[in-house]
Amino acid sequence: MKKGISIWAFPAGTRLDDAFLMAKRAGFDGVEVALSDKGELTLDTTDEELAAIKAAADNAGITLYSVASGIYWKHPFTANDRKTAETARAYGRKQIEIAAALGCDTVLIVPGVVSGAGEPFGNIPYDVAYDRALAAMTGLAAYGKEKGVAVGVENVWNKFLLSPLEMRDFVDKTGAAAYFDAGNVLVSGYPEHWIDILGGRIVKVHIKDFVRKIGNITGFVDLLAGDVNFAATMAALRRAGYDGFVTAEVSPYPKAPEVLLKNTALAMDAIFSM
Repeated sequence: MKKGISIWAFPAGTRLDDAFLMAKRAGFDGVEVALSDKGELTLDTTDEELAAIKAAADNAGITLYSVASGIYWKHPFTANDRKTAETARAYGRKQIEIAAALGCDTVLIVPGVVSGAGEPFGNIPYDVAYDRALAAMTGLAAYGKEKGVAVGVENVWNKFLLSPLEMRDFVDKTGAAAYFDAGNVLVSGYPEHWIDILGGRIVKVHIKDFVRKIGNITGFVDLLAGDVNFAATMAALRRAGYDGFVTAEVSPYPKAPEVLLKNTALAMDAIFSM
């Protein structure tokens, strides 16, 4: 397996070419970049700008393998508002196009949210969200296949696709793949169970650590400081035949960000040896 680091592990505003160099110095093989509504990767990024980003990664000796995005928390595919859902689709297509231009084989997609009355997106019942997400991911997966890019549906805290059985069936129906996040399942399950069930459907992997007794968003901690059973997780990935990138999705240190990168790379070396 290969060591990857999320662009979100770098302080906000870090230039991509600087991030690539920092990642290489810390011992990473690749960087997962992200589409946003501002910065170097947006809906308005040109082909020339993408070529320059790819060249910067190549010059740093860094592989670009996946394009993530946090935009779907603002513009969910399952929104009641048609314009919001259409915006999500536009971002999804652009994300795939950016991935193809950068030589990435995967995009990370949050497929939608389930929401209750009085919440920001209004009442989006589970069955309604499922049908909307199913249609959206089926369309994106087909477009991804045209571009040679897998659509990786991530398990996140969106009150949706809550079990590995449901995730397995969802990706099979849509033609998408699974982007598995080991830390995200710990609040209600076990990474190794998800991996054994999803098997070869897993196209990419996120790792982070989590403290169960905290049980909320503040429970995410540095690798090896929480309750993820990384030995069991790695054994399950090997059973599944997974040998691709494992991406550390960790928050940047407010000071000396290079220390986080070095610590994370060392922790991943230990995890890979388990």
